Amino acid sequence: MSNIIAIVGRPNVGKSTLFNRLTESRKAIVDESAGVTRDRQYGKGVWNGIDFSVIDTGGYAVNSEDIFEGEIRKQVMLAIEESDVILFVVDVENGVTDMDEEVASVLRRSTKKVFIAVNKVDNNSRIIDSHEFYSLGLGEIYCISSMTGSGTGELLDAMVEEFPKNAPEEMVENIPHFAIIGRPNVGKSSFINALTGVDRNIVTDIAGTTRDSIHTRYNKFGHDFYLVDTAGLRKRTKVKEDVEFYSTMRSIRAIEDSDVCLLILDATRGMESQDVSIFHLIDRNKKGLVILVNKWDLVEKDNSSTIEFTKTIKERIAPFVDVPILFISALSKQRILKALETAVEVYENRTRKVRTSELNEVMLKAIEAYPPPAIKGKFVKIKYVTQLPSRTPSFAFFANLPQYVKEPYRRYLENKVRENFNFAGVPIQIFIRKK
Repeated sequence: MSNIIAIVGRPNVGKSTLFNRLTESRKAIVDESAGVTRDRQYGKGVWNGIDFSVIDTGGYAVNSEDIFEGEIRKQVMLAIEESDVILFVVDVENGVTDMDEEVASVLRRSTKKVFIAVNKVDNNSRIIDSHEFYSLGLGEIYCISSMTGSGTGELLDAMVEEFPKNAPEEMVENIPHFAIIGRPNVGKSSFINALTGVDRNIVTDIAGTTRDSIHTRYNKFGHDFYLVDTAGLRKRTKVKEDVEFYSTMRSIRAIEDSDVCLLILDATRGMESQDVSIFHLIDRNKKGLVILVNKWDLVEKDNSSTIEFTKTIKERIAPFVDVPILFISALSKQRILKALETAVEVYENRTRKVRTSELNEVMLKAIEAYPPPAIKGKFVKIKYVTQLPSRTPSFAFFANLPQYVKEPYRRYLENKVRENFNFAGVPIQIFIRKK
């Protein structure tokens, strides 16, 4: 079950800075001028072991000169509707403004839990000034500084407590969910129709025909799983109409609630920046992945076409390159069953557990052959490794000086795990812990 936090508030109160803080990224542009964020930003965060998504909305404005005002207000309303928790950001320097009152009146009509984050509180006198925000009538306030991170821990503690507990899944059966993901008009619905032999999903040449995430039960040839056809994920600048926003949100939820994602590319267009963004979204969510290059029958080919195309894809998705890549045609049904079989294999890889004795036998030899480099004359010794009982493959290496094991060596360990055990198509997490 995905948990979504929507950040709302008037322009220039520090929403984007807070978004970057919660997602530990720099995705949202931060500037002193108001109204820089006009489209929604999506990010992933984790707190106390609980994953969540964050939406950074444009500043809620009324009667301003900004021609985007109406659109921004619409986006905020939709974000509020789709989220589980609302984070209302205000600015202690300006106190309660008319626009804050406007936003508060909208939020009071919502049934969602609202948290007020009073931003820019970085000294004791400002804590006293923050008390005036109780007048908005939205309950407890949290004093934070999104710039320094002060107070955000207490705020996150409170927010994750409000996430839905054991919310019922849409599907009752305990069977895998394979999400069909990609840009608009790459052939996602055609792929599902070709598999099932039923034209259940509408297919047209118009991009964006699919609006909802459609679940199709696939129970043939010894396989049993759900195929989820999602709306195409567009660039944020192109997400304009209300329905389009709902579609994008449902696609993101479909990724979060899936076991394996089948990312479909258009062979006639290659791997574009939007495809790379979708790949990173799947990778960040630690989902299994198969890349399908559709419309391969429309491309002029020679003996090295697949090799060159595969090389280009791997360059764009590095360093996670251990991903199955298949060249298919949904129209002529070329290799579509192979695509399914590969997705099932990736699902099995994602749930694979390696015995600790076997893991130690293989990995300690690899570590002995190439030990971690010494730092400041201190030698790092890794004596033990085990697979953690997590939903996705995670491995803990126990060392005397874990702080000295850097990213290149973590990558070496990951590559050695992949060389010896089949985790194709699955992101792996490597943790170095104190022995």
